Amino acid sequence: MALPRNVVVPGMQAEYASFAGLLKSLSADEWTQATRCDGWSVADIAAHVTGTLTDVVNFRLEGLGTPEVTARQVDERRGRAAAEVADELEQSAKLGADVLTGFDDAAWETPLAGGLQGTLGFGVETLWYDTFVHGDDIRAAIGRASVVEADGLRPSLSHIAQILTDQGWRPSILAFGELGEFPVSGGGAPISADPLAFVLAATGRGDTAALGLDDTVNIYRE
Repeated sequence: MALPRNVVVPGMQAEYASFAGLLKSLSADEWTQATRCDGWSVADIAAHVTGTLTDVVNFRLEGLGTPEVTARQVDERRGRAAAEVADELEQSAKLGADVLTGFDDAAWETPLAGGLQGTLGFGVETLWYDTFVHGDDIRAAIGRASVVEADGLRPSLSHIAQILTDQGWRPSILAFGELGEFPVSGGGAPISADPLAFVLAATGRGDTAALGLDDTVNIYRE
């Protein structure tokens, strides 16, 4: 279940503003750095985040998240400078904010279009999560510190809990203090850890064993 609309909408807007600011701060050398996302540069990550939002606000939802669509998003922006991609992101974020003002709480619970799984609320929360995690990918690639107190940790934990539930992971509760508790598969024994370390481990970016978990917690495992 997604976080409430009155939390996700402003949080997502703030995350996109932060991501655009990050892009604008990059040097030409940083823009081309390799990242921990296999085969992707900083520019590729920025193109994916921006392309996803642009596709969403223009209702191009078919195949969103598939390798083919992701590759198109990157290819369409190849060769652009960081500031140019940031400008597109800001324009799409503004359009997205305008679109979301037309949805009420009932609409928040409606199924996604375009063959995508989950509700509208889950889809918007996913955008917030994806932007937060990819922002950390960029910071890691260029040697900047993670934003460990970012609000983006809450939607990331919520998103991971929902995906683990969909995958039939063991009943548990992701318990992270002030960030909240997020039940998995109906709830069970609590799992507590550094929240960012957990998010990184659960998305294939960190060491699961260091948290006392195994690789089944990785939502992208094959």
